[in-house]
Amino acid sequence: MRLVAGLWGVMLVFSGCVQRSENAVVIYSAADREYAKPILAAFERRQPGMELAAQYDIESTKTVGLVTRLESEASRPRCDVFWNNEIMHTLRLQKAGLLQSVRWDVPGNWPQTMKADDGTWLGFAARARIIMLNQDMFPEGVERPQSFADLASPKWQGKCAVALPLFGTTATHFTVLDQLLGKERAQELFANIKQNAVVLSGNKQVAQAVSSGAVAWGITDTDDALVELDAGLPVEIVYPDQAPAELGTLRIPNTIAVLKGAPHPVAAVALANYLVSEDTEGRLAMGPSGQFPVRPGHPQLSRAQGPDTVRWMDADFSAAAGRWPSLSDELRQLFQAD
Repeated sequence: MRLVAGLWGVMLVFSGCVQRSENAVVIYSAADREYAKPILAAFERRQPGMELAAQYDIESTKTVGLVTRLESEASRPRCDVFWNNEIMHTLRLQKAGLLQSVRWDVPGNWPQTMKADDGTWLGFAARARIIMLNQDMFPEGVERPQSFADLASPKWQGKCAVALPLFGTTATHFTVLDQLLGKERAQELFANIKQNAVVLSGNKQVAQAVSSGAVAWGITDTDDALVELDAGLPVEIVYPDQAPAELGTLRIPNTIAVLKGAPHPVAAVALANYLVSEDTEGRLAMGPSGQFPVRPGHPQLSRAQGPDTVRWMDADFSAAAGRWPSLSDELRQLFQAD
């Protein structure tokens, strides 16, 4: 009997059918360590005996470094779950066939633009692309910017800022606008922004330029604006494009995905569903990053949201992603031509 059992074990090894331990899970996180770590610790407390190993991105490479690593590991995946803090590169992994379909434990009325048709990713806990202005430079009665397109208005020349649109949420923002406006209108807008606005290396730098008074206002993310607000600096958040004829404010979600061939598939799905839970979105809404819950009817508002309801842009991220390869070359030529 022992011989039979031993032979069966050998057969399992060589057939690749050895069951892997499900008391461990590996996550790659592009979300900032200070935001993600408490959430992951809460999951571990709920799962006694679970070992969770997290790999965070390096700020210098941002999300691209982790995505490149996932692509290089495709033949022998080491990662179970990918927590991305923006969406375009998640769509890149989906298109490459590196993500597996998941049965998500979320309401059936989850926003269509925040989930994959094939179940390979789910969007949650969004950041908003907002106008951040320096209050000292806008005393009562002075006209204020109200739209993303104000970046191209000559009356704000040299007084407004935007991040270089080749990376992160700014690249996503420009790509969505390219898809919504159409190529001709988008090209004109982007060219005017290049001539009119101060272009900085990132959203954090835009927020700091506004809070210091180097520029009067800029386009950045809510989490970067909250850093300056929490420091007591004279800044204010304005949600752009709220008029009925305008596009609305863009929100860019975090995304969660399970890797195809994940070493710990059962634990991976459990972690993935915890990360998109009502509890997690509530923590992120009230935490330092002030993210906006995507879950319909979530009882917790983002701490970045004022008394008014925000009208969100109807962004089709999947449609926009298809435009990025050619658009990225155009934006690089436009914004790095000097």
